[in-house]
Amino acid sequence: MFDPEAANIPFQGFAALPRCPDGSVCLLTTGQAEINAASTLSSLLHSRVFDLTSTYFLVAGIAGVNPKIATIGAVTFAKYAVQPCAFDRVFPLGATAPGQLAGSWDGTEVFEVNDAFRQKAFALAKTAALNDTVEAQQARALYSNSSSFPAGAAHPRVVLCDTATSDTFWNGDLLGQMVENTTRVLTNGFAEYCTTQQEDNATLNALLRGALSYRVDFARDAAAHLLNPTPGFAPSLRNLRFAGVKVVQGIVSDGTPRLRRASRRRTTSGTYSDRWAGSPTFAPGTTEGTGLAIQNPDRAGGYDLTITQ
Repeated sequence: MFDPEAANIPFQGFAALPRCPDGSVCLLTTGQAEINAASTLSSLLHSRVFDLTSTYFLVAGIAGVNPKIATIGAVTFAKYAVQPCAFDRVFPLGATAPGQLAGSWDGTEVFEVNDAFRQKAFALAKTAALNDTVEAQQARALYSNSSSFPAGAAHPRVVLCDTATSDTFWNGDLLGQMVENTTRVLTNGFAEYCTTQQEDNATLNALLRGALSYRVDFARDAAAHLLNPTPGFAPSLRNLRFAGVKVVQGIVSDGTPRLRRASRRRTTSGTYSDRWAGSPTFAPGTTEGTGLAIQNPDRAGGYDLTITQ
């Protein structure tokens, strides 16, 4: 896994050719940002090279970190992927005040992955020994005297929290609070934003559309796996591999049938768009939804594919 010398699959349309050394685990690089991620996944899903109907997806990549929740070099698994900058105005279109939901939706604002599978992946990842560097420790020490950011000074660990997708970068406490508030509003208070990246909602939207076309099983892409960037870039990349390998090994191993059973449980998408059949988990006026079931035929064969940004 993550072997630069792994065998390439000769298929065009990707930012980089997929690597599948033994045919059971593949590595696909989507390219940076939402357009690249959506285009790469769409090319994959509509290719005839792969049978993905029983494939597990580990969506992996670096991310910025909210020091209230996690720290440099941490590994996080998200239940909710939210697009906060779709509503980064004073208040969204169709609302009459801040903190209100928008009057219309594009359908990509919120995704909820299979939490049963996420919990199993989290348990596997926690068995990894995470690395650290002096440079990262020095950066974290800047938070040691701040009561507002207790996690920022802590050692790297594996954390359950949620992620925000945007091609717009931000920093500072006020913009951070805007993202925190927006992610809560869009999920009726359930999401706890801790990382920010540029691809996840695009990746999940492509996978959801693939599930509706019976090309993938959306219940098997439950682990959104993210890390933190500079000045902890080097240890973060290593921790991405250390924790990710544990998850992939658990998936392909015959010794973890519970992980496979978890992937068959009901999974949901928090998309607000009425173009999808079913009832989304989070929608305007709801406090507890029933979820959108994506249950594809469990066909034999296929690859276990790891996606990186």
